[in-house]
Amino acid sequence: MRVGQGQAEGIEIRVAPHGGMRARCSVCQKPAPGYDRLPERRWQFVPLWGIATWFRYAPRRVECAEHGVIVEHIPWSDGKRPVTTAMMGFLARWARRLSWRETAQVFQSSWESVYRSVEWMVEWGLAHRQLDGVESLGVDEIHWGHGLKADNFLTVIYQIDAGCRRLLWIGKRRSEKTLRMGLQALGPELVKGLRYVCSDMWKPYLKVLAAEASHALHVLDRFHITQHMNQAVDEVRRAESSRLQAKNKDEARRLKNMRWPLLRKGSRVRGRARKKLNALLASKLATARAWKLKEAFGHFWKYKSPLWAGAFLDCWRQRAMRSRLEPMRKVARMLRAHEELLLNWFRAKGEISSGTVEGLNNKIRVVTRRSYGFRTYKAMEMALYHTLGRLPEPETAHRFC
Repeated sequence: MRVGQGQAEGIEIRVAPHGGMRARCSVCQKPAPGYDRLPERRWQFVPLWGIATWFRYAPRRVECAEHGVIVEHIPWSDGKRPVTTAMMGFLARWARRLSWRETAQVFQSSWESVYRSVEWMVEWGLAHRQLDGVESLGVDEIHWGHGLKADNFLTVIYQIDAGCRRLLWIGKRRSEKTLRMGLQALGPELVKGLRYVCSDMWKPYLKVLAAEASHALHVLDRFHITQHMNQAVDEVRRAESSRLQAKNKDEARRLKNMRWPLLRKGSRVRGRARKKLNALLASKLATARAWKLKEAFGHFWKYKSPLWAGAFLDCWRQRAMRSRLEPMRKVARMLRAHEELLLNWFRAKGEISSGTVEGLNNKIRVVTRRSYGFRTYKAMEMALYHTLGRLPEPETAHRFC
């Protein structure tokens, strides 16, 4: 029927109880004698042909022998939510494609209803997900919010097996305590079955993984090593540019607008940027030497044998230590300190992809940008589980999207 004047136009469907069946307890779902009846309530249903739709029903209370006087089980509802389970599933699925605000506007609902729908879907999925067969974990930190406070960093744990890549756990801060909490939440059985773990060189993570998952092969994330190398080259460039501005402006011009060409892989620099890069490499500037060291290290990843890769690493370190470039020497010392973990990349080659971790991190950034940032940690946590967790979903009679 149509709603009367003064209210939003829509369809209301009145539901009556089955006369020949007893109501069921909402906890144990066993039939029980009736007790009384509550006032009529309204639940929002999936829009029909773009028209807002509601169910209207007066719930009964039953006197359950086990749970006492309690509201009956309502098959289209869960708890006291004013939205049907079908509508919650509908909103939650669309909330993966659109921002929560857009989802509410398009389907004539509210932001709060979308939030509660995602919350319901995530809680159900986490309670019913299967963690069997997880063999590879990726651990990383991401920045969230504004500032560099401890609470602005999050620890994320991913499954990075070839057949399944998903977010398993997320927690505040990037500390030993946080990572231990995450591994405990996943359970000791999962940790015992691990074959590989992948992380960056953050000391708290290395310490916890060495203690909790020492049986697994620990692989350092290749992306972070490349990142350290690029930061060292950029540090040399900035220091040399500042020094030349005061002494030799002609030489300083060689470094102008060269930041991004220097950070890219040499084979990908083309056109005018390539000509400027070749002119820079022909000079005796420190930046040219730093860039050549970075490019030379790229051959390290082409080896297949840990033995030969280790020999190459020794030669590269000696060359970097003789370069008299402190940022590059710092990288060389870092690689020496983590040599065994670095060589594990070759022992696990073909089994896991360390770039998967950074790919999932990029998807996290897309989720937060699409929703223009989340004001609360809980909202962001739910959105990430909902989008990247590959959580199971409750069965429904109809699929609307």
